[in-house]
Amino acid sequence: MLSGLVLGLFSGLSAPLPAPWRYAAIVVVAVLGLLRELGLVSIRLPQNARQVPQDVLQRNIRRGSLQFGFEMGTGVRTYVSASAPYVLASALLLGGQHLHVALLAGFGFGVGRAFTPLTRRAAGTGDGWDIDLRVRLRTITVTAAVVLVVALGLLSVRQL
Repeated sequence: MLSGLVLGLFSGLSAPLPAPWRYAAIVVVAVLGLLRELGLVSIRLPQNARQVPQDVLQRNIRRGSLQFGFEMGTGVRTYVSASAPYVLASALLLGGQHLHVALLAGFGFGVGRAFTPLTRRAAGTGDGWDIDLRVRLRTITVTAAVVLVVALGLLSVRQL
């Protein structure tokens, strides 16, 4: 939710731009994200490509768990290889000052980040889950990108 709050607060910076320009930019970013996921364009995503160190959890389990969750949930120190979070962040920044939407999106991002390790643990066998994920990852990321293009396109048309 912190990421959503920050994006929501900074969304006011795009307010001087005319709404049609902002919504057109949202759709362009979403389409670029889809094209990237399809492998048709190569766009390097900005990220702090480091994993949270294991010793964070070993020093103090409670404090370490909070730090680990914060860093993973906000995307501050981790790999974010899919385009969808960046497309969503761009849409929140350009979409205007809808703080409740930004907070909800931040909550959704955090839930999504938590979903991966929870489902891996629930699967019982991490190795099998990892193999299944590798097989399905492209389908998952492309599907997410398509959903964002359609949703943001419809939202943009509705706002104009």
